[in-house]
Amino acid sequence: MQLVKEIEKLKKERNAVILAHNYQIPEVQDIADFVGDSLGLSIAAAGTDADVIVFCGVYFMAETAKILSPKKTVLIPDLKAGCPMADMINAGQLRTLKAKHPQAKVLCYVNTTAEVKAECDLCCTSANAIRMVTEVLKDEREIIFVPDQYLADYVTERTGRDFILWQGYCPTHAKILPEQILEQKRLHPAARVIAHPECTRPVRHLADQVLSTEGMCRYVKESGSDEIIVATELGIIHRLEKENPGKTFYPVSAQALCPNMKRINLEKVLWSLDDMEYPVEVPEDIARQARRSIEKMLNYSD
Repeated sequence: MQLVKEIEKLKKERNAVILAHNYQIPEVQDIADFVGDSLGLSIAAAGTDADVIVFCGVYFMAETAKILSPKKTVLIPDLKAGCPMADMINAGQLRTLKAKHPQAKVLCYVNTTAEVKAECDLCCTSANAIRMVTEVLKDEREIIFVPDQYLADYVTERTGRDFILWQGYCPTHAKILPEQILEQKRLHPAARVIAHPECTRPVRHLADQVLSTEGMCRYVKESGSDEIIVATELGIIHRLEKENPGKTFYPVSAQALCPNMKRINLEKVLWSLDDMEYPVEVPEDIARQARRSIEKMLNYSD
């Protein structure tokens, strides 16, 4: 395909690395150097000698890549590729919440803007949120958990800890309904169900495993089940099928699509490399504070 050849040519000329989140469209995943979750991609890119990072994901992810690779140029192919959940809280709102609970430590999901991360004590991912609470913050009497109320609810169920919550959520995961799971289980009784922690409690309770996107990829490889019902954004099914050709995957809902994740296509990747657009910048003071909350998590998670 000519577009792919042109992207490869420009990638070499720019000394660039292309990152694609698990929810990106198949063609974008297929031309990426790394496919994975947001933090894992940023860590992978930081370990390369690339001068340019093209982040095919949403804006907060590209910010994280810039925070961890401040000397690299980070591009996002579509400036409108944002994250509704990340946009549900800003730094001013978090400062107001912190003022109401001055003794509380702040744990923020990685799905937040850089300015929100800069206001937090510690970051977490959906994969390590439980460990951050049970080990790093185990002695804290009060914990503010932002912005995802459903991830926080999942951690509460697993740890018994209550949090001071922000009522944020992922619209894509919130649209997944328990009756959709039940219907897929009726149609495919031998299938196992995997669900993301951003799903609501009734959906999670119908799952055999509740996992991050990378956890899903590992589980499917190791599972003896040949049929999997997938309760997360549909983009991940492309990767699951590529990595597990003998297995069958059933999306829980055809509506489990994130429109912002689908904004980037091959043409936009090409234009981004050609025009060096759109560069992502994070003010140094914000980047420094946000990096602290991320590195605390990374240093502890080894």
